Amino acid sequence: MSAVLAAALLGGCGIQIPTDPDGTLEEIRASGELHVGVSPHPPFTTLPPSEGQPPGGSEVELVSAFAETVGAEPVWVVGGEEALVKQLEKGEIQLLVGGLTEKSPWSTKVALTRPYVTTPEDGEQVKHVIAAVPGENALLSELERYLDGEGGR
Repeated sequence: MSAVLAAALLGGCGIQIPTDPDGTLEEIRASGELHVGVSPHPPFTTLPPSEGQPPGGSEVELVSAFAETVGAEPVWVVGGEEALVKQLEKGEIQLLVGGLTEKSPWSTKVALTRPYVTTPEDGEQVKHVIAAVPGENALLSELERYLDGEGGR
């Protein structure tokens, strides 16, 4: 069966591809909240200047703008990478930012976007990614479409 025919048949059944088995993207849109883990890694992510204020950095700005496109406000969860990866694995947060690269040791535990920007670091070009809850492909695809248009700007 050709891929086009399969897609047409599945589309007629109301099945959406890509899909989120746990409905993460739908949940974000319905609740109006995108839960984002932030691990400090300037200039990509910085700690909030004072309690009650959002974190800063280029990835925080990027994810804030993405959240708007899905009708949500970011809810920031600041912490260390390891603790935030565990929360991401459990679905307690939906995204994680912190200057992660495509060579991230967390790539076997979470979903990583395609690289969205390349920066020079220590004499080499480093490709940066954002981590997402594993298995939720509709969310990952929506984020990557956004990054394709906005990343690197």
